[in-house]
Amino acid sequence: MKQVGSRIRAVLSSRLGFFVLAIVMFWAKTLWVYNTRFSLGVDGAFQKMLLAINPLPTTLLLFGIALYMTGRKSYIAVVIVDAITSTWLFANVLYYREFSDFMTFALMKGSSSVSSNLSIAIAGIIKPGDFLIFLDVLILIVLLVVRYIKMDMRPIKKRFAMLVTAFAVVLFGANLSMAYHDRSGLLTRTFDSNYIVKYLGLNVYTVYDGVRTAQTSAVRAKASASDLKSVKRWIKNNHVPANVSYTGVAKGKNVFVIHLESFQQFLIDFKYEGKEVTPNLNKIYHSSNTLAFDNVFNQVAQGKTSDAELMLENSLYGLSEGSVMSNLGSSNTFEAVPSILDQDGYTTAAFHGDKGSFWNRDNTYKQWGYDYWFSKSYYDVKSDYDMGYGLKDKIFFKQSAQYIEQLPQPFYAKMITLTNHYPYPLDKQNVTDIPKTDTGDKTVDGYLQTAHYLDQSIGEFMAWLKKTGLEKNSMVMFYGDHYGVSSNHNPAMAKLLKIKGYNEYNDAQQQRVPLMFTMPGLKGGINHTYGGEIDVMPTLLNLLGVKDSQYLMFGSDLLAKNRNQTVAFRSGNFVTPELTKVGNHLYDTKTGERIKHPTEAQEKAENAAVNRVTTVLSLSDRVVNGDLLRFYKPSGYTKVDASDYSYKLKTSEDELKKSQKKGTSLLAKNKGKSTVDEYVTDAPELKSGKNSKDSSSDSSSSSSASSAKSASKKSSAK
Repeated sequence: MKQVGSRIRAVLSSRLGFFVLAIVMFWAKTLWVYNTRFSLGVDGAFQKMLLAINPLPTTLLLFGIALYMTGRKSYIAVVIVDAITSTWLFANVLYYREFSDFMTFALMKGSSSVSSNLSIAIAGIIKPGDFLIFLDVLILIVLLVVRYIKMDMRPIKKRFAMLVTAFAVVLFGANLSMAYHDRSGLLTRTFDSNYIVKYLGLNVYTVYDGVRTAQTSAVRAKASASDLKSVKRWIKNNHVPANVSYTGVAKGKNVFVIHLESFQQFLIDFKYEGKEVTPNLNKIYHSSNTLAFDNVFNQVAQGKTSDAELMLENSLYGLSEGSVMSNLGSSNTFEAVPSILDQDGYTTAAFHGDKGSFWNRDNTYKQWGYDYWFSKSYYDVKSDYDMGYGLKDKIFFKQSAQYIEQLPQPFYAKMITLTNHYPYPLDKQNVTDIPKTDTGDKTVDGYLQTAHYLDQSIGEFMAWLKKTGLEKNSMVMFYGDHYGVSSNHNPAMAKLLKIKGYNEYNDAQQQRVPLMFTMPGLKGGINHTYGGEIDVMPTLLNLLGVKDSQYLMFGSDLLAKNRNQTVAFRSGNFVTPELTKVGNHLYDTKTGERIKHPTEAQEKAENAAVNRVTTVLSLSDRVVNGDLLRFYKPSGYTKVDASDYSYKLKTSEDELKKSQKKGTSLLAKNKGKSTVDEYVTDAPELKSGKNSKDSSSDSSSSSSASSAKSASKKSSAK
């Protein structure tokens, strides 16, 4: 045994032996991560073989750099390369666990707009076993420090080093060739990062993403008005007339857009242990005054909430990497709903209990034409009011009342909730009659409780609208922005929803999110058309009677007849009423059965849907990346000048008085009498031995016009 140990030690003490050890350990670790931390959808022996091969080319190439060095530098280089690549692998494991996607340069470029919440998310995501990713680095360091491995100072011939590099390149070429054999157009037509990692590896995906990021920058620099021709042609050829029976039914009404954070459609009418999780939203959903949709899907990518906002208010798709709002929101030209309504006589405002820089809203909202932006700095925030991401929903809605009552009518007000946000924490004092579920998954088990809390806050807000009379003059739109539970939690979702054999088809169907429009006198009902967030803007504008044919929108009115019902996902997958495509697999949407041998009609329908998805995503990307709207002027529309807007916190009585001179705000109509005290909430944080109505003075600063804070457009502009 001693002789065997001595031989092993002698082999490892050679430069080549140490190099091979580092390669083998990193390769084995990467395969472990691929198979236990990522869900890459490996199908069949051939794909398993590719998965086993794909870490080797880049590992040999990167670690092989050390072979060109001499002495200690060579050993140090191996450890440094190992540490850097391991850190990147570790970061992707954490990101993938929650978002089922990989890190990108665009995401990191915009990280300053989301970093405030990152530490909170990581605390709930990280697992002790994740640190095993650094085990091989630690082993190499220990072996060198205790001198079990003695450094071999003999130089490696450059010819050998070059041979290793050449072998790495050849191996990658073979890997790429086999990958294209299994999936043609892998690097040219794919929209899903999982495919690239599955076939070519994480390091190759990183390089691929870097190249695409650079290409995107070049696209903007080279873009010209002529690039709009194909976009306008496609939109014209695919335009569907809006449903005239609904045109203008909400004309002149106030609009409340209620953002239901991480809220999935399955929560509507869902009961746990016999209790409704969302009784208030259920009542709204089934009201005769509510127009509801049960087959609307979220279509977000890495931008998550920001992607949803982009689609809803611009009818443009988010990008496959990063966030448009974070990376391009400060510079791109938009034709957003707030600016369109602003020019139609509306006051526009956005409300959120988090800081204004999150998702770069401080700058993006100026480009979108929001008159007012009430972010965290406008609210009274005490330690128990804040859940880490900002104000709890009940407190947020109550404190927002002081600003809502001052908005000149008609107004458009977007209110972004956040209590129902990953990792779904809810302090004991706010837990009511919905217990935690028992799936054994922390993410899923807290989800129903925070959704129930959100629903309670909605009930309180709607009661205030009715009490103040705003309900009669307003249309309220509710929408879910994206999934609350990612595909990494499918086993727990299967248990919660009691679905046997929960698979990728079920996960695709769970991407449904609520979309509801409610207003007294609105002809309601549940509409079953298939659509996505991209379709909300044209639907909303038609309800408001705003002519929209001059705007470049990739969505269509959800109420229109004979509309195309293909729902495109950023991954390149799609859902239609008949077919659901996930990766290389095709399913019957109605039955969930996998279609292994499609009929001629099914093949034709699949090809048509694939072509539509590929085209619409490519064209939208062209508009966004090239900032093509700067070359386009809709008839009767004035482009937004961001310099006209300022969201700085002020207490200027003159500015507030000016907004009241119109006499159309709720506060002005009440002759200066505030309605904030009429807002009733059972938020325990606001109770100090009083009932919730009497505790309003604890919830916010004074709501009178003379002391409220202003977040307005320049006085010369509106």
